[in-house]
Amino acid sequence: MKTKSILLACLAASLVIFAGVYGCARKEVKSTSGMETQQPMKEAPAAPSPSAPPAREQAKTEAPPGPKEQPQPVEPVKAEKALKDVFFNFDSYAITPYYASVLQKDAAWMKAHPGRVVTIEGNCDERGTVEYNLALGQRRADAAKKYLLSLGIPADRLKTISYGKSKPFDPGHNEAAWAKNRRDHFVVQ
Repeated sequence: MKTKSILLACLAASLVIFAGVYGCARKEVKSTSGMETQQPMKEAPAAPSPSAPPAREQAKTEAPPGPKEQPQPVEPVKAEKALKDVFFNFDSYAITPYYASVLQKDAAWMKAHPGRVVTIEGNCDERGTVEYNLALGQRRADAAKKYLLSLGIPADRLKTISYGKSKPFDPGHNEAAWAKNRRDHFVVQ
């Protein structure tokens, strides 16, 4: 008797699973009387065949753009993804050979995106006076600008600003944090 009950329970569970897998998908809908009813769900549209281009591409091939079509606005780019920061030694605005190669890659990106204007933000660590750090941050930004100009980037595409010690990247008060804060940061517009 016990075995028969277990067998019936297994059979019932199999039927439920089978009906769920192979049965029609149903969606519960409230009727106007407030009672829930089940209606078959609509099937998903068939995927396009691999040989046919997607509908968006078909539209492009069927109707070429007219001469009066407006250019698409330029999408904003985050400087963190587009250009790499340049870091400096303590109390220095000299660009080291390593960061010269970083600036060469940044210049290559800028040449590939000629419509972009870049603001170079000069930053310092927290040591020193506000005035001293503003001047040092400006010298750092100017050094990167001068190097980018030497690589062929037009001057009208480069702006500079110094934040001195007012915008630290790392708020810590140790050498590791200060090293991260002595930098030029690039903002793409």
